[in-house]
Amino acid sequence: MVEQDLRLLISVVVSAEDERQAHDACRDLVDRIGGRVVEAADCSDEEPGCWSVTIGKDLPAVQVHNDAAALARSVRTFVRELAPDSPLPRVCCEPPTAWTVLDDPDLIGKLVEGAERLLVEAWSEQAPFQPASYQEPAAPEPVPAEHRTKLRLRVDVAVQHPAGAQWQARALASRITEAATITEVTQGGDGVSVHLDLGRWPQPPQQAVTDAAEALGRPEWSPLELRADGSAVQRWLDILRPTSGITSLELVAEPAEADVAWPTEDEPPVWREPGS
Repeated sequence: MVEQDLRLLISVVVSAEDERQAHDACRDLVDRIGGRVVEAADCSDEEPGCWSVTIGKDLPAVQVHNDAAALARSVRTFVRELAPDSPLPRVCCEPPTAWTVLDDPDLIGKLVEGAERLLVEAWSEQAPFQPASYQEPAAPEPVPAEHRTKLRLRVDVAVQHPAGAQWQARALASRITEAATITEVTQGGDGVSVHLDLGRWPQPPQQAVTDAAEALGRPEWSPLELRADGSAVQRWLDILRPTSGITSLELVAEPAEADVAWPTEDEPPVWREPGS
């Protein structure tokens, strides 16, 4: 068994006019669970008049033999303590995180006045919003010029709100790299697609895609597709077509010569309105 630190992140989407009002609405919940606010974000561009408040709570180190089981159990335990009389919602798991969404208006309204939904996440040691003592890892060594490959990932998620798709996509991409950047988010009838730049890799495209697919750990990927421009593509599809969670993936690796216009650090991800 391995001793592992786990951390809970509770994100509340609440109706509020400004950040102070959003903090005030969540104060009772913060005190109740013994947590602290680690981020507040204006999400009125997604839903007019709403803010997202994220509350962090550290858990005691536990002895675990299965990372996924420990993460899922932490979520279930917290939800049972928070709402003991309510049915336990489905818990999804993509190590290093597991999560569930509470969207029962009657339940959420009792926990936080004016709240619309509540997301509960458990993270292992790779949790975002690390404590102040956390030190960023050293910058990676420059990638050699030979076989420099650009790697991209598209994550399709059956979810109503783009924000919910983005954290699921980031959690999955963290299996490959901690430096993933969201470049585009699109919404359609079946859910939301999140496009991520996974950076540059020293392997040739075919090997980069193969290694990335193995890191994502899903069975039954499509045969590797090699294109005339030297790029490599591999796809995964959940044949059960779930009504929530990740439904399909696409990995694309392009040689450096196939240059594309990546957003710079100062440019926000591209957002396309539904139907555009």
